[in-house]
Amino acid sequence: MSFELPKLNYRYDALEPMIDARTMEIHHTKHHAGYTNNLNNALKDSGLEGKSIEELLSGVSGLPVAVRNNGGGFYNHNLYWDVLTPGGAAAPKGKLLDAINGSFGNTENFKETFVKAALTRFGSGWAWLLKKGDSLAVTSTPNQDNPLMDVSEVRGVPILGIDVWEHAYYLNYQNRRPDYVEAFWKLINWDEVARRFKG
Repeated sequence: MSFELPKLNYRYDALEPMIDARTMEIHHTKHHAGYTNNLNNALKDSGLEGKSIEELLSGVSGLPVAVRNNGGGFYNHNLYWDVLTPGGAAAPKGKLLDAINGSFGNTENFKETFVKAALTRFGSGWAWLLKKGDSLAVTSTPNQDNPLMDVSEVRGVPILGIDVWEHAYYLNYQNRRPDYVEAFWKLINWDEVARRFKG
């Protein structure tokens, strides 16, 4: 069974003015669709069909680079769309808030750490909040890598991620990555992040 491009839970214009409709449409229908199609092509006749994306990524060091790049792109964007919501959703609370406070001291320290990871990622890549046992950590990865991969410097389960490839923001923000990262912060679906933390 092949992997499928997911439908979004909101319209392309639903995240405006933070993320514009044209960027959303291109990002979803061109970039994410491309990763999905290329992943399926890379898996044809490979003997890997039927494995979950998480299974593939956890052993990606032994797989073709096309699976690493496109499998990462497929998984990362699935998470990215899910942790965004029009207008943002609440704020960290409950066990997620306790874990943030326990791992970073408070929410402001966490935000500062996460934003720094996003802004200092050289070139293209991602910044992540990830679950490591009962605690949390922040890291960044190049290209379409993520913390599930056995090649990642910091391993864990991603529960929040920001795409800092230029295609995620360039139409609206040009080279102003800090403005895009601040706008992203206003769109985070903390209910979904909390669900992933519990999962």
